[in-house]
Amino acid sequence: MTSIRPRPATITDIAKRAGVSTATVSYVLNDAPGSRIPESTRTRVRSIADELGYVPHASARSLRKGSSDLVLYVQMDVVHGPLAAEFHHQLTLRLRDMGYTLLQYGGERHRGVKAARTWAAMRPSAVIVEHERLTPAGIELLRKSDIQVIATGVAAEAVKGDGVSTLNMDDLGVGHRAGEHLVGRGYRDLAAVVPRGNVLRRIGTLRLQGLQEAAARAGVGATVRSLDMDWSPESAAEVVRTWLDEGLPEAVFGYNDEFSGLLLGALQDAGVRVPEQTALVGADDVMLCRMLRPRLTSVRLEPASIEATAGEIIRAVTERTEVHLSPWTPVLVRRDT
Repeated sequence: MTSIRPRPATITDIAKRAGVSTATVSYVLNDAPGSRIPESTRTRVRSIADELGYVPHASARSLRKGSSDLVLYVQMDVVHGPLAAEFHHQLTLRLRDMGYTLLQYGGERHRGVKAARTWAAMRPSAVIVEHERLTPAGIELLRKSDIQVIATGVAAEAVKGDGVSTLNMDDLGVGHRAGEHLVGRGYRDLAAVVPRGNVLRRIGTLRLQGLQEAAARAGVGATVRSLDMDWSPESAAEVVRTWLDEGLPEAVFGYNDEFSGLLLGALQDAGVRVPEQTALVGADDVMLCRMLRPRLTSVRLEPASIEATAGEIIRAVTERTEVHLSPWTPVLVRRDT
């Protein structure tokens, strides 16, 4: 026997059950100002709507309002630690308080026009997306759909301008803060690892650049050498063997806490004392830092005011203007290494 799938309730269904016009139902459910509808009728309409499980159609509501209350957040390739995840959660709550819904989208990793068509089909007011997924043609398609574009990620300012707002991750600053700390502690022979893989490599290269700039700016003759590394104990051991052959660096910036944890294990396996022989700094300040022994010094990305950031995003949406935000500040958390 073939079962018939129930269809969603409509305002026509509510109107028939309540014995009123569809216009009356629309006025009641949308709290339309100026409508002279008796309170008893309002109560009956709302009760029937609840009974039927009526849910307003988002696209129809957007057409009535002339704008959407949806902000689309396209899932990034790389999560910048728990602090960034908490920032995303708080941003969701703040946007909700302002009448907007932040929807995280994790579809296929298209870019350019193909991706822009997919996002535009959801009719959001704004799209928050990594700048690598954007192309001039894709941005133009979103603009013609009256969708505000907010670019994030590594070097988001690469697409700054032409109506594109930016939400910048300061990975350059992360490396700079690590370099300031290490040079300030008197270390002159510095080393860094850069992850293999396209996305991590882009972030790692920026963090290395920040470390190099901090070392050069100090003017004390500090040098920085770098090696590529995979996220595996075997690769960490290979990096440490290279350092032992070429000369052990005084201090190491390990890209992030997970890579630094692998390096710490490889250094200890090789009999190297941390920090007595080689100091070590990670980044992101995840729980692992406090679990390792010795405890790992790290650079955390401290989120700025959620209210201010959410307010600027809403301003970009409502005023159709560019905003340029750097909502994370690199802060050193000093521990044992």
